[in-house]
Amino acid sequence: MDQVLYSTPDNPVPENRTEGFFETYDGHRLRYAVFRSGGQVAKGTVVIIHGRNEYIEKYFETIRDLTGQGLWVATFDLRGQGGSSRLLKRRNHGHIRRFADYERDLDTFLEKIVLPDTRLPFYLLGHSTGGLIALSAAPYLTTRIDRMVLSAPFIGLTGQSASPRVIRTLAGALTAAGLGFMPLTSKLKEPDFRDNPLTSDETRFERNVAMMKAHPELTLGPPTARWLTEAFRTMDRVTSPNHLFSITIPTIVIAPTRDGVVPYTAQERLSRYFRAGQLVPINGARHEIFQERDIYRAAALAAFHAFIPGSDAEENHDVAALGT
Repeated sequence: MDQVLYSTPDNPVPENRTEGFFETYDGHRLRYAVFRSGGQVAKGTVVIIHGRNEYIEKYFETIRDLTGQGLWVATFDLRGQGGSSRLLKRRNHGHIRRFADYERDLDTFLEKIVLPDTRLPFYLLGHSTGGLIALSAAPYLTTRIDRMVLSAPFIGLTGQSASPRVIRTLAGALTAAGLGFMPLTSKLKEPDFRDNPLTSDETRFERNVAMMKAHPELTLGPPTARWLTEAFRTMDRVTSPNHLFSITIPTIVIAPTRDGVVPYTAQERLSRYFRAGQLVPINGARHEIFQERDIYRAAALAAFHAFIPGSDAEENHDVAALGT
């Protein structure tokens, strides 16, 4: 059998797992893994939805944190990235035809893998693009997901060389002209800790770079015009009051205040109309909170465990106080 998950010396694969591929409604193969806790009785299962250009290996440390608290973890690589089927011949172009395909893949994962092979109750952890997917699908997940944790959900864009309005206009024009498969830039920037917007933790940053260099087939370059157009359309829809009012799953939004990818102000604004949601700011943290320094990760994990029933060693915490 071909190897499904990959290790590097400082990022070994967690034990006690099942891994493989499942097929989507339109015939793509998506890579998945289920990680079991060591306890005899599981406290539930956390479904992790990754951000753009992420993959299962990047979450090994966080998976150990969660299984160490008695939770199972089920996760998969989004279509078009990681170890899942790519959608274009140019494999390094991050592409999607319709954002709804992400939601259909999540539905398939829940039906084919999570429901038959893991333990109730089910929780969802979505980071960045994964958070946008979760927000979009949430009205239809009420009967299956008990609680959601969204980490820096991708509901806005900052830190780019062009303004969000210019990026949106260019992406829309290319898509309308039938050139949605093209990225807006062909530049592939070498990862550099000194100017990265993702984390202030150099050790974790270099660990992720080492994985990228050891297994470049898991990584992506810039998103295509179509991907951006679909993402912007979805942002507009999920941040509307009508959509937010339709979400009834109890949710916390873990918002890094120094996020260099998604504006903190956008995450703060989201919470105003999100009746089922509560904002948990992590002061000083950058975009990838679960790849951040221990002081920020600890705050995010404390918020997670205080919010997810049964995973906080039976202690009750004030979630609102954990962002300070």
